[in-house]
Amino acid sequence: MNENNFRNILFELIEENPFAIRAVLRILSIEFSTKIPTLCVTREERPRLMVNLDFVNQNCRTDAQVKAVICHEFLHILLRHTETRGTLTESEHLAMDAVINAIIDRELGKEYSAMMTQYYQKSPGLARLLRPLNFAESAQLALLSKTGNAPQWMLAWEALYQGKLVVDDIKELADDLNHSDEGNPNSRIISSLLGGHDVFNKPLPKALEDALDQAMKTMNGHGIWRSPQSRGLGATGYDAVFSSSNIKLEAWVKATSVILKKYLLPDKQARHTIEERKEYFLPVLSPRDRRAFFRATWNPYMPEANWENWIKRSGGLAQVYLDVSGSMHSEMPFIISLLGRLRQYIKMPFWAFSNEVAPAKIESGQLITRTTGGTSMMCVLEHIAKTKPLSAVVITDGYIEELAPQDVYQIRHTKLHAVVSRDGNAESLTKAGIDYSQLERIPE
Repeated sequence: MNENNFRNILFELIEENPFAIRAVLRILSIEFSTKIPTLCVTREERPRLMVNLDFVNQNCRTDAQVKAVICHEFLHILLRHTETRGTLTESEHLAMDAVINAIIDRELGKEYSAMMTQYYQKSPGLARLLRPLNFAESAQLALLSKTGNAPQWMLAWEALYQGKLVVDDIKELADDLNHSDEGNPNSRIISSLLGGHDVFNKPLPKALEDALDQAMKTMNGHGIWRSPQSRGLGATGYDAVFSSSNIKLEAWVKATSVILKKYLLPDKQARHTIEERKEYFLPVLSPRDRRAFFRATWNPYMPEANWENWIKRSGGLAQVYLDVSGSMHSEMPFIISLLGRLRQYIKMPFWAFSNEVAPAKIESGQLITRTTGGTSMMCVLEHIAKTKPLSAVVITDGYIEELAPQDVYQIRHTKLHAVVSRDGNAESLTKAGIDYSQLERIPE
């Protein structure tokens, strides 16, 4: 992972906007430094996201795990912003990190929380609450619970990742065990925690404070503090983060994103560079430009001659065709949003089609293109045959004309996949031999 890779992952996270993270990340400049142990956000007039790239490379194995670390730091400053008391105790540091990691595990899934599972794999005592229980630990707890011998801290561990405990609960548990003989003292672990724990006492700059306030407008403190209203948080909103009333819709978005991303990524077997002819003009005579040569015999100035060269370029991005004939109904706004998130995988411009193929773009969440109102898959196949992309994705309701086998055969060198809306009909695609996936129904 290099600096450009990290920036691309960050930009993708901004588009995905989990936990309303966009407002904060957009105002942060990025600086890479080994002077900090992990990541932190500086408390200065122009706040920076400081990143130790060595730490990221050592501890993050996937893009999702990099995003998990960024989300952890964001939630850290967000939740600390809601807490008005002074210096945090060691127990409060532990409790806040544990609750943050539990939120990431519940809301973003195991692919993200795998980073915490790996990082805190060998942590002793209550530091184990910084990661989810593994299979063996869950089995051990189930066995102990049957006999009534499950220790308090293990029951709390399970309840934490089920969303049943908040910061105040974990803090009190840590304080209690720190003064008990249960063998799980809250020993010094602050130096191993993710994020910038040493800058909490510094006041927030106005730009960062305003961005956090903007994020808080879409959240509440339910699932974080026992009395969120006393922490200066807003009223109800963004329940999917903590109480998950919108979890079905979020699940639809994630499932659809997986389908699109799978077919927008380059085919692994087709990852090669292809040659493309480029023409340019130079004030140097070219053997292929006879007109320039003759012009030089009478012109006192050296004429510009036409040159050509073959350059290699990446040939892996998918070409997208979006059905705008008017039958996609409720899916369309969400599909447009997802295409915006995945634009780094899409060959631009992407295309819209009705009875003809037209360039399309997304600006401020709006699709801008033209449509004739009808539906023709043939115009898409002709466009693919002409442009010869390695991979193409057609998003449609499936209500297309009957296609002859030779129509599809002409684009056999392109990896073609259709994404069909939930209420669409894939019968014509099946008859034509076009591979497809059908979206799930959008929850009410």
